[in-house]
Amino acid sequence: MKNKSFILLTMFLSLILLLAACGTSNGEKTGSSSKEKETFTIGLEAGYPPFNWTQMDDTNGGVKLKGSAEYAGGYDVEIAKKVAEGLGKELVIVKTEWDGLVPALTSGKIDAIMAGMSPTEERKKTIDFSDNYYTSNFVMVVKKGGPYEGATSIQDFSGAKVTGQLNTSHYGVIDQIKGVKKQTAMDNFPAMRVALESGKIDGYVSERPEGISASSANENFVMVEFTDGFVASEEETAVAVGLTKDSELTDKINEILAKISEEERQEIMDNAIKNQPAAE
Repeated sequence: MKNKSFILLTMFLSLILLLAACGTSNGEKTGSSSKEKETFTIGLEAGYPPFNWTQMDDTNGGVKLKGSAEYAGGYDVEIAKKVAEGLGKELVIVKTEWDGLVPALTSGKIDAIMAGMSPTEERKKTIDFSDNYYTSNFVMVVKKGGPYEGATSIQDFSGAKVTGQLNTSHYGVIDQIKGVKKQTAMDNFPAMRVALESGKIDGYVSERPEGISASSANENFVMVEFTDGFVASEEETAVAVGLTKDSELTDKINEILAKISEEERQEIMDNAIKNQPAAE
């Protein structure tokens, strides 16, 4: 009889402990889910000034990169702050290589891409985009005092060694230059700046803000704008927020972006160009 009572008591206590463990587990999951809802996590490469860059502190509004001692700054970061504020969430930034941004978004590692990304038709096959939050035009960055500084047409680069960033419209439009020596695409803009400085290339295609940024950061560089320039659609020169297909954030983000005037956007860009790290 005592043995039977002991067994029943043991089973009863085990059941209580099991229920308590389940309760704790569920509570932890609920807390985690709640925390996720309080953050707006974006991905960017932090290497495309003035849209985004890496810096060592929070100067000029830099935001700490998740899992890193470094910070991110730039135009994308400032617009992301406004979006996060409008959503009522804390901004979290994950530094991600350019080619890893879309996979990070579709796998749920980030909520959005804010990385100077253009909403091209090719990308729209995989992800959705918000309304544009910046529109620019294509330029060429070359060595100051070199043979291409005075170029007025893209055709002046016939015979020149030109490149652009991998998997971007910048690289695709190079084919519009007759006789150009199109070089292998590069992973990021810091790499292209190094290649230009060393003479490995004669120029690289970029957008106007990055061109201003490059020539401001390095006195040996100059941005070339054209009277006879690249033919490109607005979707190739615009910048928008990348989102998952049918994301519930799209309409909310569009409402927030609509409240940022063109004058304010240009002021943010001007400040980003002024504040970029000199080392970039």
